[in-house]
Amino acid sequence: MGKINGCLKCIFVFFNVLFAIFGALLIYGLLQTSASYKGEFSSLNVPGLIFWVFAICFFGVSSLGIFATCCESIIGLKLFASFMGIGMIIMLYCGITVARRRHEIETAFRDELQRANLREEVLRSMVEGIQSNFHCCGLTSPGDWVYEIPDSCKCSNGRYGGSGDFGSPRCQSKPQGIRGPDEIYEQPCIIELLNLGFNILFGFFFGFAIIALLGLLIAICMINQIKSDNSRESMYLRKY
Repeated sequence: MGKINGCLKCIFVFFNVLFAIFGALLIYGLLQTSASYKGEFSSLNVPGLIFWVFAICFFGVSSLGIFATCCESIIGLKLFASFMGIGMIIMLYCGITVARRRHEIETAFRDELQRANLREEVLRSMVEGIQSNFHCCGLTSPGDWVYEIPDSCKCSNGRYGGSGDFGSPRCQSKPQGIRGPDEIYEQPCIIELLNLGFNILFGFFFGFAIIALLGLLIAICMINQIKSDNSRESMYLRKY
């Protein structure tokens, strides 16, 4: 009979198998990307290096958790718990850093978008899709379209002026001297893009921090179960 609760062991191994598969898929995707671009992205590229470290750590730590749990190894579980603790601290630090530097990131992103040329077909199609889905107009303002505002900016289901109903877009008159719909969305798309981007980042960092915390707590629980069982065995041997 195992020293770790069978149900707890199965759940822990199951989720670690899922995470190991996810890590393996990330590694496979990175290998395919590297093969496709053949050196266009250097291996010393900082974002690429971060992805590689994340994928390898994800796969390696999950594999360690599976091995340590199946073998009921205290050393392996302690090592796994240490990685979970470090990972949780890193994720929390990154999430808090992004939250504190949000204004700087927004400013840099805004400056970059202001240099964008909406006359380029690929960028124009992308922005029009964003406008239709997020009910916004222009990257930084409707004036980004220069001469003609597309129909995707047309505001027909919102309120003109005021704060608008909850969840409904606000409308405004189109700028003077620009062709296009008479009423357009008031909100520029950069706000929607930034909000979406930050929500994804916060969800990623704090979500993985919670997962790491749960992994740490379960690992500690299993370590205590093994120690408790070992203590009972020692007492039994001393008694007999």
